[in-house]
Amino acid sequence: MRAVLSQIAWLTRLCIAGPGGRVGALYFGLIFGLGLAGVQVGVRLISWTADFYNALQKLDVDGALRQVGIFFGLIAISVALHLSSTYLRKMLQIRWRRTLTEAALDRWLTGKAFWHLRERTDHGLDNPDQRIAEDCRIFVDKLTSEGLELATNIVALVTYLGILWSLSTFPLALSALGFSVEIPRYMVWAAPLYVAIASGITHLLGRPLKALSVEQQRREADFRFALVRLREHVEAVALADGEPAERRLMRERFAAIVQNWRSLANRDLILGLFTRPYFQTVLRIRLFLALPAYLAGRVTFGGLMQIGSAFQNVVTTLSWFVFSYRDLTELAAAASRLSHFIRVAEAEAAPALRPSLHTTADARLRLRDIALETPAGRRLTPWPELTLEAGRNYWLSAPSGHGKSTLAKAMAGLWRHGEGRIERPEGRILVLPQQPYLPLGDLRTALSYPQPPGAIGDEALRQALGSVGLEGLWSFDDQGWADARRGFSGGERQRFALARALLQRPDWLVLDEATSALDLAGEKQVLEAVRAALPGVTVIAIAHREPAGLGDIERISLPGLASAGNPMSRLAPLPA
Repeated sequence: MRAVLSQIAWLTRLCIAGPGGRVGALYFGLIFGLGLAGVQVGVRLISWTADFYNALQKLDVDGALRQVGIFFGLIAISVALHLSSTYLRKMLQIRWRRTLTEAALDRWLTGKAFWHLRERTDHGLDNPDQRIAEDCRIFVDKLTSEGLELATNIVALVTYLGILWSLSTFPLALSALGFSVEIPRYMVWAAPLYVAIASGITHLLGRPLKALSVEQQRREADFRFALVRLREHVEAVALADGEPAERRLMRERFAAIVQNWRSLANRDLILGLFTRPYFQTVLRIRLFLALPAYLAGRVTFGGLMQIGSAFQNVVTTLSWFVFSYRDLTELAAAASRLSHFIRVAEAEAAPALRPSLHTTADARLRLRDIALETPAGRRLTPWPELTLEAGRNYWLSAPSGHGKSTLAKAMAGLWRHGEGRIERPEGRILVLPQQPYLPLGDLRTALSYPQPPGAIGDEALRQALGSVGLEGLWSFDDQGWADARRGFSGGERQRFALARALLQRPDWLVLDEATSALDLAGEKQVLEAVRAALPGVTVIAIAHREPAGLGDIERISLPGLASAGNPMSRLAPLPA
């Protein structure tokens, strides 16, 4: 319990500390104030109950009609308070959800934590989209409803207990087996005892719900991820006639949802066997407990109804834990998942890079004693020493599986498995992978990425497309671009990525099989365009065949694969 409360408190501080969070705290205070005003209306309704039923007992028509008018006035005030509170709560929810979502996104994206987290398979780190989108929503929704209700109920409980104490002036006399016991103000003691027993039973029966709720969220996310993945690879699945396999996968993942859902339903049924009768009787037990005093003539009929109303308010306020148990388990589950995700993302934001990465003023890229490993610990072919001069063209070749792409990731500062030292020159190093990324948005947004839309003029965008043979795209409107992107071949995607590279104007350009889908003529066209547009760029091409269109290029092979005339211990580039 202490851990859950600590997680909720920490996430709440994140909500308040972010941009606009303090305004949200002001909303929280206003809603709390409206709740206190609602408590005062409840106090007045308790008093009204006695006045109304006493008027009925006396057959006082004028008094009863006056109390009817007062009742509707109180209800109007209560409705106004409730609607105002509900509206402010919705404004608070969207404000704090935005703040918490921004906090989660910052930690996920900072220091490329999203890249490093993909290797983590420990429980709780699956489906980051679920954590950011769904758990942020659940946490803020439950916090602003259950948290505010708890704060208001604490004040309301003190108020209602004071009223019940003042009204419960009569004792309860019990006698059995020759013994007599008299319990003063028994109505006051009966309320917390009744609710305490009910709360204990509720927690005992509902304790497994948190773990089941966490597991249900995970399985729902796994099923949704499988659907999204199928949608993103519809062409490959269709060409492979993979529908039966995909159907089998979806059936398995949905069966996991059904299995856990049945466990949830069974636990809800067990909990409901107690809570539902409790809900049905909690509003009636008040009259049964106060009835002896009325039958003994100690209170009037109006007094009976008044003390019953006060007892009802005390019991319902104390029963907040019972009434809200399912919502509280969802709050606890969301807080547990979300806090774990954010803290791990924070830890992964600044990992210790191995090999170590250093920026130098020298216009060279040096690799010293590089020995990379896979995340599973398999060692790749080492690179004892390699020096690359600025402004040259290099071709890194090796058979598949020898770590060429891994080396590119290490140059980009992404890899942290292995040993050695990488010294990078000042300036930007851009790595283009074999499968380029096309972001959401219109043509200008996708071409300007990662810069914001509008950062690059239309003329520069059009020239970049023309340089790589995609000038026809410029005439497409947004809908046409969306259709074209869906129908892009692998070669067209690679052309588009190179057009984007021309606009980013890097100092070092690493092509990791970035032209593998082009024929020789197409590759020659786009690489000549790169050389013409970026005459000072250093190109490092990782490919199985010699790239066409770069002019003078030096081939670098892995140790053990190099010829005797091209040792890896010391490489001097050929003249440009």
